[in-house]
Amino acid sequence: MAKLYLRTFGCQMNEYDSAKIADVLRATHGTEPTARPEDADLIVFNTCSVREKAQEKVFADLGRVRHLKRAKPGLMIAVGGCVASQEGAAIIERAPFVDVVFGPQTLHRLPQLLERRRATGTPQVDISFPLIEKFDRLPPPRTEGARAYVSIMEGCSKYCSFCVVPYTRGEEVSRPFADVVAEIATLARQGVLEVTLLGQNVNAWRGEIAGRAADFAELLAFVCEIPGIERVRYTTSHPREFTQRLIDAHAALAKLAPHVHLPVQSGSDRVLAAMKRGYTALEYRSIIRRLRRARPAISVTSDFIVGFPGETDADFEATLALARELELDDSYCFIYSPRPGTPAAELPDTLPQDEKLARLQRLQAQIRSQADAIAERMVGSVERALVEGVSRRRSDELAARTGNNRIVNFAAGRERIDCFVDVRITARAAHSLRGEPLE
Repeated sequence: MAKLYLRTFGCQMNEYDSAKIADVLRATHGTEPTARPEDADLIVFNTCSVREKAQEKVFADLGRVRHLKRAKPGLMIAVGGCVASQEGAAIIERAPFVDVVFGPQTLHRLPQLLERRRATGTPQVDISFPLIEKFDRLPPPRTEGARAYVSIMEGCSKYCSFCVVPYTRGEEVSRPFADVVAEIATLARQGVLEVTLLGQNVNAWRGEIAGRAADFAELLAFVCEIPGIERVRYTTSHPREFTQRLIDAHAALAKLAPHVHLPVQSGSDRVLAAMKRGYTALEYRSIIRRLRRARPAISVTSDFIVGFPGETDADFEATLALARELELDDSYCFIYSPRPGTPAAELPDTLPQDEKLARLQRLQAQIRSQADAIAERMVGSVERALVEGVSRRRSDELAARTGNNRIVNFAAGRERIDCFVDVRITARAAHSLRGEPLE
């Protein structure tokens, strides 16, 4: 069988797309995965362009596999994902040994693009946006284990000034309600207990249920009713779409995980306006306070961009204050990275890099301290956790994920893998929890 080496960069949406790429190639070409590019007949890089370093890393990795093509003339190399969508044919100009370039919305066409490359001898590029066609052409969903990701929408229509996603993944397009429910029901019959709904702005999902308009909160209610599904998560949400109905869903739906990832990016209204985020820090605070009234134990994580063009000391202090006041628990923090073609890339950026790094380290240290304090308060509590596998550090222990998205390690037999277990938290470790299962 042909061997596929598939490397994924970026977000959970890319992880989901990579799983579908593997499914498509298995169905059409009988490919099997390999961990070594040296053993591959096909190398696929599924790329991310959100960060400048991630984009350059793709070309560095392409350079490292170039010699393999000389040693194995039949080897095919394909580049997909957001860098592919953004750069298009320029990838082949820079790396002419690449055979196929495809976008996130055309991954289902990869087998045909590969065959066309072989037949014509000409590199193939398809970075179009054929709306929902991708999902109609994918093989039936399948999974290994009790967790699965399901994409419910594609693209983004927010056009934040710093972000390339609307240009690389297109406008927001929601999958039909019936398609989403059917895929999750199929996964549940295969033993999936926990499903994570994915989208660039997942809570912007809109659809039709029983002939009438429906929103994301109503979709969540239906997903929670699917037999076999015991926990539901979603990511990534946007404050502009975080409605009161969605907040109420967290109070009403017991299967909805007590964790929300809600990127804020900055605590300064001036910076938020420059980012074109469409909300104020006060409005973000209001969402979190109402969410915690609805679900008091809920954990909230976020994203922050440090050093956005024009960010002052006062702006950064406002970010620290917001993160501290809301007790945000673990957040992704990045130094601003200008992306070609975005409005923010044209803004004057005079803040020295060492000052940006210092601000990043201060924010990360504060959030890490907050996360430690939250973990400390969890000691003594009983958490329902889904066992994901063997612990990374000790082969005689298992690792499970709690409802608020923390890893807890404990001693138990491997027969509990892919099962929910009630675990008493006994201690806090550096980046995880320790516990003991309750009989």
